[in-house]
Formats: sequence, C-alpha cells, structure tokens
Amino acid sequence: MKRWLLYFILCMIVFFSIPVFLVLLFQEEHQQNTSETKDREATEIIRSDEPMVISVFRTEMEKVEEVELEDYVVGVVASEMPAEFEIEALKAQALTARTYAVKQFTEPTDIDLPEGAFVTDSETHQVYHSEEELKELWGEDYQWKINRVKEAVEATKGQVLTYEGELITAAFFSTSNGYTENAEDYWENPVPYLQSVESPWDTDSPRYHNSKKIPIATVEERLGTKIASTSVGEIISRTNSGRVKEVTIGNDTFTGREVREKLKLDSSDFEMERAGNDIIFHTKGWGHGVGMSQYGALGMAEEGKQYTDIVKHYFKGVEIVTL
Repeated sequence: MKRWLLYFILCMIVFFSIPVFLVLLFQEEHQQNTSETKDREATEIIRSDEPMVISVFRTEMEKVEEVELEDYVVGVVASEMPAEFEIEALKAQALTARTYAVKQFTEPTDIDLPEGAFVTDSETHQVYHSEEELKELWGEDYQWKINRVKEAVEATKGQVLTYEGELITAAFFSTSNGYTENAEDYWENPVPYLQSVESPWDTDSPRYHNSKKIPIATVEERLGTKIASTSVGEIISRTNSGRVKEVTIGNDTFTGREVREKLKLDSSDFEMERAGNDIIFHTKGWGHGVGMSQYGALGMAEEGKQYTDIVKHYFKGVEIVTL
C-alpha cells in the first residue's frame, strides 16, 4: 500500500511539473528570439546594402528632406568647417559629423522635431547645406572647396566613433580656451569620453579672444535680474578648464552656461567690466567647449597628426569602426 501511494505521488508531481516546465521553456525561447530579432533588426539597419538615408528638417523651407548619409556628411563638413582647413582636420570633422548623424538615426533624442525628421539643418544639431546651396554660397570657389570636402568624407566613408561598443555623442565646437570642458561641467551628466584635455593650438583662432559690449538694461532683461548702479557682480567659481561655473550678476547667481547662452557670448570663460551703462564681457574661446575643438584639430593637422590622432585626443578611449 505504501509503495502504491509513493508511486501515485511521484506520478502527480511529474504530471503537474510538465506544463510549468513547458511554459518556462517557451518564455525563455521567446525572450531569446525577441532579443535576437531586435539585434538582427538593428544590424540590418546598419549593414544594409542600401545607403542610409538621413531625414533632415530644412528650417527655412519648413520641410523634411531625405539625404543619403555620405551626402549629408559632405553638406555638414562644408557648413561647419572652413574648406581651407588641413585635410586631416576635415577628415576628423567628417568622422564626428557622421557619428552624430548615425547616433541620431539609431537613437533619436529630440521630441520637438517635425514628424519623420532625425535632425535639423541648424546649430540645434549640425549645420547642413545642399550642394546647390553651397554653389551659391561659395561662388567661383565652389569646385575646389567641394573637392576638398568630398576627399575628406570619402577617406572616412562609413566610419564612426564608438565607446565600449556604443556610438558616442560626437560633440564639437570652434575654439577652446586652451582646454576642453568636462561634459558634466556643461551638461551636468558625466560622459567618460568627454573629459577635459589640453588644446594649446587654439590660440591661433581669430575668436580665441573677443569682447562684447552689452547695455545693462539688456543684461537685466535677458537674465531677469537688477544690477546696482556701481557694480556688476563677481565670478564665484570656475570649472577645471577655467570656464565660469557660478557668477553673481545683480541680485542673482547664474551658471556660466546660463550667462553665455542668454547673452549670446562666445564662451563661458569670461571676465566682466563695467563701462558706464554697459557691461563688457571679455571671452576666451568660442563654443560650449565640450568634445573636439575645430581649431585644435587644425593645429594638430598642421603638426602632421592624422585624423585618427585628432579624434582620439579629444574623445578619450574611443574606437573607430566601419559601418
């Protein structure tokens, strides 16, 4: 009797265990298939024989234009960096422009873009002009300029920058103050490959130093503060790269980024000087300071550095991979 009971119990355990096992097996297989499907879809997007197409919102025409990736990169490099720059600097710009575009394509981040667009043709993303527009902008210099840009783009065709297997945020700007900025000091969140590095070549930039006189009334209006009749304020602290971290102006405290953006200054590395009813802001550098300095890239190219050296100087720990 006891042997029969034990046999019965074992049979019941097996009977009820089989459905549970099958469900778990199905769930595991489904999750694996779903993961493989997503990976395959992402891979097919990048590795497709068809050229990648970037949907660009043309701000003046207020329409979305479909542009093949490499043509888009040509239009960005031609718009963002002088064609007279050394070819290795142009290659570095092509690499950053392509990386930026592909990251926007695979990981859209802007919720305010018109439907169907991945980027705009403005400084919000990257400035872009079509070849027809470049012909009008460059006039008789068009042919030699477009040839140089296309040479740089072709030399880096399909190449993008990655960090630990992921596409990077390929930030760039015109001119540093001698150092690039830590990402966390401008955008709050730290990014391991966007850390401050020396950039001594930028002193040759025409915008390394600049001064801008702004009426006090305009400063008050744009910053929403009230400035005393005898003083302006003071700089409280600076970042590791020498840019203003916090500053008091009038009755309020601002970040250097706030002041730069609201007053449209060249840089967040600035000094303030009162001149009657105006404030003169003396700036050093041009741009947000994060990522690759274009004049730094030029200086490195003039010293004989390759574009691979340039991007790996400004983006720490990155790899160059081909789509």
